[in-house]
Amino acid sequence: MSSKPRLFLFACTLNFFMLGCKPEQASEQVEPLAATVNDTVVPVVLGSYVTDGYERRIDGDDWVAVLVTARENGKLAIAVRSRADKKSPTCTFNTLADENGPNSYKAFVNGKPVLFIFSESSVSIQTEKDEDSGILNFYCSGGASIAGEYKKVTDSFDNSQLDKTLFTSVLMLQNIGFNISSLQEATGEKLTILPFGLTVDDRAVTHQIQGTVVNAEVEDLNSDGFPEVLIYTQAPDGKGDVIGYSVNNGKSMSQISFPEISHNPEISSGYQGKDEFSIVETTLARRFPIFLDGKETGRIRQVEYKLKDGEASRVFTVSNFTEYVQNASNLD
Repeated sequence: MSSKPRLFLFACTLNFFMLGCKPEQASEQVEPLAATVNDTVVPVVLGSYVTDGYERRIDGDDWVAVLVTARENGKLAIAVRSRADKKSPTCTFNTLADENGPNSYKAFVNGKPVLFIFSESSVSIQTEKDEDSGILNFYCSGGASIAGEYKKVTDSFDNSQLDKTLFTSVLMLQNIGFNISSLQEATGEKLTILPFGLTVDDRAVTHQIQGTVVNAEVEDLNSDGFPEVLIYTQAPDGKGDVIGYSVNNGKSMSQISFPEISHNPEISSGYQGKDEFSIVETTLARRFPIFLDGKETGRIRQVEYKLKDGEASRVFTVSNFTEYVQNASNLD
């Protein structure tokens, strides 16, 4: 590969996080499903979708739901939950999906593209490539799959039988995995990280969160041959945080120190939350809108963090930060 294609690929990776690299659209125009509520355009795709068993839930039938909510920057939070009042849940899944065209969203699950295709009355979950379909079986027991079509609930949604897990994800890299889950408790959301594949200490760790878990990612951020797992959270005031663990030579894991943004006046100026986090190669990128007098200015600040060895633990340190105009056109 020549240097020019390499540069274009890297630029597109960054632009996808910063501005969104859009695929070329087909010539046929498809109207996006949207409605106007209080002068704000919102996607009609938000809501609850269910399998056929939902209609027979009183008779004891098993059923699965797809719950679709909005996140920052046009993303969708998609959760799959199953009935759990009489037996263990059969399907659990969480992801964040980006717009992939009219009424279509895409997420990457274990590195494989998964599509969520909406109509006015349903959502279909499928892998972009047929040969990747097996990854959707991983999130269900008994040989089932989250793939398939789910019917939208138009009346009041009855979630009394559903699994109450707020977030769940299983991430693996370099033969080491992390089972991540969170549950609502009286004192807040309880996050549990259960590692597997460690040779000495694979005990679970827990955190009480005053807010909610938004997403989780895994990557070898310091290129030592062992992974780091990052869990992104959001407080009720919209301010984000990162809970991270780094694997020590395959034997155990230690928590990573993530700096308070208020400790750096240069990057915290105009900050009022609405964070979005993403790993770009071996860099943790954070972006948020800049406020002035309580209003968004239309500018975005992106902060880049690198993982370093500290005196007591590994730490994230700011390596760079930039600002740009929101929704600016991609540069040639």
